[in-house]
Amino acid sequence: MKSFRSGHFGLRHLVVAFLSQRLFGNYTYTIRHGLATGMRRRGGLGFLPGQASDTAETDFLRQLPLEGKTVYDIGAFEGLVTLFFASKAKQVISWEPNPRNYGRAIVNVKLNHLNNVTILQRGISDVPGSIELVYDPLMPGAGSGDAAIKNQIGGSVKSAQTTSIAVRPLDTEVEENSLPLPDMIKIDIEGMELNALKGMQRLLRERRPELYIEMHGATLKEKTENSQAVTAFLEEHGYKIYDVEHQDYLTRATLGDRRPSHIFCTPQER
Repeated sequence: MKSFRSGHFGLRHLVVAFLSQRLFGNYTYTIRHGLATGMRRRGGLGFLPGQASDTAETDFLRQLPLEGKTVYDIGAFEGLVTLFFASKAKQVISWEPNPRNYGRAIVNVKLNHLNNVTILQRGISDVPGSIELVYDPLMPGAGSGDAAIKNQIGGSVKSAQTTSIAVRPLDTEVEENSLPLPDMIKIDIEGMELNALKGMQRLLRERRPELYIEMHGATLKEKTENSQAVTAFLEEHGYKIYDVEHQDYLTRATLGDRRPSHIFCTPQER
């Protein structure tokens, strides 16, 4: 089995993660780069000038017109993208099931005195219940409930942690909690993208929100299969799919073996 760390992260990423977790995990500061520049954060190395460069993802997110909109952030991790959304959007509702990450996201929101953010401690899937989340303590943002990724983490990281998390369909969350309807939904949940999409089909039919999705898979083969399944699902629901890194549109017919990292999906009628 390929090591989870070596298969998904470069040496530089691992070094940054080690320093972030072990040395500066409780250091509070003003972020000096990235999407949340100028905002307050606890942990990480965002206090270092020039430590990170812009990417196709950050460039794309910055240009999104979010003013006056309601944004859902599914898979919030420590809340950095939530902070960015909150600085532009009318309202942000975030989901983060990992207790460690949820606690840090709450801290980061409070540090910035944001009154337009709600963070819910549960996951989004296609059926209600509970599942096991497995994560590497060095990379707590990459925890997953996907069977293949769980096996990869648990089988290659001796310090891997397992926790039981509650999951619910997004359609159920909206209805039972009377949540404001989303204009855009961001999804970053480590291989469970299709599960989440299946649990929001009423929203996709009736509300037609924009979707920003980070694609995952335990191996290149599984990421390809996931990309094909997600593309097919979205096309069946009347969405067109833009590959953020390649800056072009995808269809089932043109996808081939491409494994997009981030896709932005809009209703065909727009």
